[in-house]
Amino acid sequence: MITIILQSETMNKLFNYKSSKIYDELIDSKSYRKSNSDLGKFIDGLNHSDLKEINDAKNDSVNSLGISFETYKEKNLYLDRTWPLDFIPRIIEKAEWDYVSKGLVQRTNALNLFIEDCYNAQSFFKEGLMDPSLILNSPAFKKECLGMKLKFSSWAHICGSDLIRNDDGKFYVLEDNLRVPSGVSYMIENRMVMKKILPDLFNTYGVLPVDEYPSELYKMLSSLVDNVKNPEIVLLTPGVYNSAYFEHSYLARQVGIELVQGSDLEIGTNGFVYKKTIYGPKKIDVIYRRINEEFLDPIAWNKESLIGVPGLIDSWKKNKVTIVNAPGSGIADDKAVYAYVPKMIEFFLNEKPILNNVKTYLCSIKKDRDYVIDNIDKLVVKPVSESGGYGIVIGKNASKSEINKLKNKILKNPRNFVAQPLLNLSTSPTYVSGKIEPRHLDLRPFILSGKRNYVTVGGLTRVALKKGSYIVNSSQGGGSKDTWVVNNVK
Repeated sequence: MITIILQSETMNKLFNYKSSKIYDELIDSKSYRKSNSDLGKFIDGLNHSDLKEINDAKNDSVNSLGISFETYKEKNLYLDRTWPLDFIPRIIEKAEWDYVSKGLVQRTNALNLFIEDCYNAQSFFKEGLMDPSLILNSPAFKKECLGMKLKFSSWAHICGSDLIRNDDGKFYVLEDNLRVPSGVSYMIENRMVMKKILPDLFNTYGVLPVDEYPSELYKMLSSLVDNVKNPEIVLLTPGVYNSAYFEHSYLARQVGIELVQGSDLEIGTNGFVYKKTIYGPKKIDVIYRRINEEFLDPIAWNKESLIGVPGLIDSWKKNKVTIVNAPGSGIADDKAVYAYVPKMIEFFLNEKPILNNVKTYLCSIKKDRDYVIDNIDKLVVKPVSESGGYGIVIGKNASKSEINKLKNKILKNPRNFVAQPLLNLSTSPTYVSGKIEPRHLDLRPFILSGKRNYVTVGGLTRVALKKGSYIVNSSQGGGSKDTWVVNNVK
């Protein structure tokens, strides 16, 4: 392990910072990285009082904007948690981001073609590239979608892919989120806060903007409708007690579409979807759903759903309304299916993958399962359909009892688990308890697929605020950073 001695008496007091083989976003083995030199010099000139003042200004800005991320109940009151933003930005050079963006578009195109193939020709299976049971026996496979072909072959119109930077300094895709990916509103709000509290540093870097996302989202949603100049688009939310309700209301407001709940919609006698208004029913063209598909329609799927719209799936199947993301797209939002994306890219696009996957062991395959059971202390084990960091077990941190229980779960239901090597997620300087310390982080950019593709400029950087933790999810105690894609690197 190499300890970085920064050339400042002030920094020696503030920085609890060491570098080993883990890639750090701020420093290499000798000095600040080129893209981070201005950031390093800025931090170098701060003392404890300065750091506290900036952090307080950040908290005041977050609170004044009302940025929250989770609703919880306390003494019969529903309260929101304040969004955890760290004020030290994460910096990525534009040339690198252009390469990553190209890889994300390639990946999303292949995933969309794969989803459509699963509900139609199933050529990927017939070529022997994948065990069909991984899809056909999955609860995410919806027989109601068989034979459906969508405009632009786009099923996962909005995808959030989680990236990590490994020891070699390269970005890898950790997983893809294609059902109801969340977090993009925080990417935009983080930027608003940072421009307010660190304007000089922001202007020094010439940071590329992120606030075009709402207009790009509207363009994508509109492109899915034929022969309608001003389509009627709504965002369907489960309601105010959903943990992502802040994002639902924020996006509806920014995009300029109405926020609705299931009770606001109905199916007409002609099969079209209508919004109830005081002036009478108004026909809906596109529904941007932020509800898990199982709850979209109590007639088609979950009979007990009170947040869906009876008859909605039949209306969608008859092409009387567009739903984003499309029902059935969840088959590719599966950590086992993730392992096959490189093959999808080669099969559907006849291209080599630009971005690499993280090595993934499928416990449904005996050879992989045996390896996982024998090497579980070196791996990260994940249930295939969970999200938010739930159910993940990091082998080296687990007790013997926890490992034995996990092994039994794997052997009982191997299809439900995958495993990956424990990679050294890159670290970044983070303000924690009055000090600047390294914390692990990932990155979630968002990819839109409609008439054309669009990738956010950077994305939501998520930070594991607990020392040594690799779990970055906000629901598990993680935080966030503003991601600066920059042109002006001297």
